[in-house]
Amino acid sequence: MGEAHDFASVPTDVLLCDTFSQVPEDGNSLSLLLTRSQLFSQSLSAASSGSSRTSFQLSDCISCRAFRGKDPKDIGGYFKVIFYPLRGMLGATSYRQRITRTFRTEASRDREHNFNLAKTWAQKICQLSYEQGPPRLLPSPPRFLVLLNPRGGTGKALTLFETHVMPMLTEANAHFTLFVTERPNQAREVVQEQDLSTWDAIVVMSGDGLMFEVINGLMERPDWAKAIKKILSILPGGSGNALAASINHYSGHQQVTGTKLLTNCAFILCKGHPVPLDIVSLTTSSQQRIFSFLSLAWGFISDVDIESEKYRFMGYARFSIGTFVRLTALRTYRGRLSYLPASSEEKDTTCNGGSSSSDSKETQILVDSLLVPLDQPVPSHWHTVEDQFVLVLALYQSHLGAEHFTAPMIKGPGEGNIHLFYATSRISRKSLIKLFMAMEKGTHLDQEIPHLFHVPVQAFRIEPSESSGIMTVDGEVIDCSPIQGQIHCGLGNVISMGQGPHQ
Repeated sequence: MGEAHDFASVPTDVLLCDTFSQVPEDGNSLSLLLTRSQLFSQSLSAASSGSSRTSFQLSDCISCRAFRGKDPKDIGGYFKVIFYPLRGMLGATSYRQRITRTFRTEASRDREHNFNLAKTWAQKICQLSYEQGPPRLLPSPPRFLVLLNPRGGTGKALTLFETHVMPMLTEANAHFTLFVTERPNQAREVVQEQDLSTWDAIVVMSGDGLMFEVINGLMERPDWAKAIKKILSILPGGSGNALAASINHYSGHQQVTGTKLLTNCAFILCKGHPVPLDIVSLTTSSQQRIFSFLSLAWGFISDVDIESEKYRFMGYARFSIGTFVRLTALRTYRGRLSYLPASSEEKDTTCNGGSSSSDSKETQILVDSLLVPLDQPVPSHWHTVEDQFVLVLALYQSHLGAEHFTAPMIKGPGEGNIHLFYATSRISRKSLIKLFMAMEKGTHLDQEIPHLFHVPVQAFRIEPSESSGIMTVDGEVIDCSPIQGQIHCGLGNVISMGQGPHQ
C-alpha cells in the first residue's frame, strides 16, 4: 500500500508502507514501514542521512487504535500506538517504560478514506503484536479477576493498582473485576466458592501471602484437579514479592523493585502466556495438607521474615533490618533433615502439567507418591543429615524476595525441582553476611561459603527436635513440627513470558 520510500536499508518483509505525520509534532511527513515484527518511522526530510529513523518492536506493543479528529472539518485519519520497551539510562537497570506515538494521514481529501487507511494500520499492528512470541492461549479480550490486598507491604497496593496497572489494562482492552480483600483468608474463600469460569485468569496483587491463599483455596475445592489449572498471575503489592520477582526474571527482565517491578509485571500480564507452575504438597505431623508455590523455611530466614513484621512500614528494607538484628543474636536449631536427591531415578511422574490422584471421582486427593507417612522412617535410599542448623530452606522459584536472587539456576516456574539449602551451626556470622550480600546478585553459589550446602531434591522431610522455632510456608507461619513435602511438576499455571533478547 502506498509508494516505496528511501530507507537506508529497507526490510524485505514490508507489509504496509505509507506517508503519515506525527502529532503533536511539527507536521513534517514521515515514512512508516510495517513488517511482521517492527514498525519503522523516518522523517522524509532526513531520509538521505537516516538520522531520524526510529523503530519499535511489535512485541512491546500493548495497544493500537484508529480514530477521527475531534474537529469535523479535520479530514485526517489517526492511529495511536502504545509501546512498553525496555529502557534505562546508560549503565542503569532497564525496565518497561511507556511510549506513545500518534500518526495522522491525509492521503485523500476524503475523510472516510483517511480514517479507513489509519484503521488498516491499527488493525494490522494489533494483529501482529498479538502474534509475537508463543501463542497467548488467552481469549481476546481477556477477563481477569483481580484480588488485591490493600494492607500488603506499605499499604499502597490499591493506589498503585489505580495509577500503574489499571491504565495499562484499559489500554490493552483487558476486562477485569477488582475484588479488594478486607480480612485474612477472604481470597481463599472467594476462589473456593466462585464459579471460576467467569474469568480467564486470577490476578493477585499483593505479597506472596495472598497467592498462598488462592492456591490453597483452589486445592480445597471438590473440583480441585480442574480448579488448580486456572491461570494465575502475580502483581507485586507486598513486602517480599518473591513470585513477582521470579516471574520478572523468567521473562528476561533485569532485577528491579518497586514501581519498576510492578510495571514489568503488568506488562507480562498483558503480553504473557500461561506456563506450568510447580506446586509442592506438604504434610504436617497433624496430617494437615498445605500447598506451596514458593518455599518452606526453618531457622534464620523464617526468623527474619516473621520477626521483621514490626518494620513492615519500611517496605522491603524491613528484611535488611531484620537480618542485622538476627545476626547479633544468632540462633541454632537441632533437628533431622532428610531428602530424595533430584538425581535419583525415582521422580514425580506427573511432570508437564499432569496430576496424580487416588481415584477418578471429583473428590479425589492429590497423591504424594514419593512420601511415606511421617510416623515411618524415610526410605533407605534417601539422604539424612542430623545436626544443629542455622537455616533450612526449600525453594522452588528463583527469588526468595524482590532483592534475594537465591536460586539463579532456576529458569522457569515449572522445572520440577526443589532447591534445598541448609547451613549448620558451624557457619560464621561473617559467612552469613557474605551469603546475603551476594544473594542480591545471585552470586552466592559462586563463592566459597563453608558449611552452606545446596542440593536439588524431589522430596524432603524436616524433623525439628523442639517446637520453639519459627517455620514458614510461602512466608506464612505454621507450627514448628515435623513436616515433609514433594514437588508436583507443572500442577498449576502462571502467566510469564519466554526469555527474549533482553537478559
